[in-house]
Amino acid sequence: MVSHPIKKLFTGLIDYAGLFPPAKLEMEPAVIEYNRQRKSRESWILARFIVPAARLQELESAMKQHKDDDGVWPLSVLVGGDLEAARDRIDAFNARNTHQAQAEAVEYKPSSAEDVETAAKIFDGLEIFNEVDHRVDPTPMFRAIKQVEGRAKIRTGGVTEDAFPSPQEISRFVRGARMTGIPFKATAGLHHPLRGDYRLTYESDAPSGTMHGFLNVFLTAAFVHHGELPAEMVEELLQEKNGGVFEFSTAGVSWRGHRLSADELAEARDELALSYGSCSFQEPIDDLRGLRLL
Repeated sequence: MVSHPIKKLFTGLIDYAGLFPPAKLEMEPAVIEYNRQRKSRESWILARFIVPAARLQELESAMKQHKDDDGVWPLSVLVGGDLEAARDRIDAFNARNTHQAQAEAVEYKPSSAEDVETAAKIFDGLEIFNEVDHRVDPTPMFRAIKQVEGRAKIRTGGVTEDAFPSPQEISRFVRGARMTGIPFKATAGLHHPLRGDYRLTYESDAPSGTMHGFLNVFLTAAFVHHGELPAEMVEELLQEKNGGVFEFSTAGVSWRGHRLSADELAEARDELALSYGSCSFQEPIDDLRGLRLL
């Protein structure tokens, strides 16, 4: 049995991004894998399928051959370049696939506050996740996103070590999002629950690097959301590598004497830390089993 707090923390946590590095699957294998995982015992952890706008027709063709569950797949669509054309593709796809899949959200990397406003108008009616550069002060972009009632997105890694933000940068992003009142998602690099040294890609000779853990990031967001940690301890939690200090019980979760209830975890997931994109669903599930959290 999965404990109540773990259910609250992990439900709908992972957006499946199998089309993207380091997995970088072709469309058919990605669709087959998403279809398989939607029927798995851990399907409650799975959220949206992530696809570029330019590949929506390819996705549609692959679903006709390999989708055999009777649910409507929720999609998050990556857009860039010609936003009007992307909106047209999304609307046409949604109209053709009412009972198969629906694009609910878009992910976009704005260069300015003006870009945020433009995207909000074009993609009205869809959730918009605006990727914020973690290397600079996010405050101006957060203000623009708040103005249009949008969402934020942080890139938490990649296939090279320099793609990973520092704990200080993640802390600044999470605290800023909470202060501004903006929900966010994360993407890339969160393959494992705990921070540690892992191979950066799936090649046998791939270099290793220090990767952030999704348990670290989402528990950090939950503690920040409820004001339960002194500022100096936020970075300490992001860097925690000892899984034994996270204690889950029927009441909630604790980390080094700091506690959150199951309801507080659920509130933080609903209002602040929404999900993260991973090119693998099975890898984080296997790691959670290894920690005996599933």
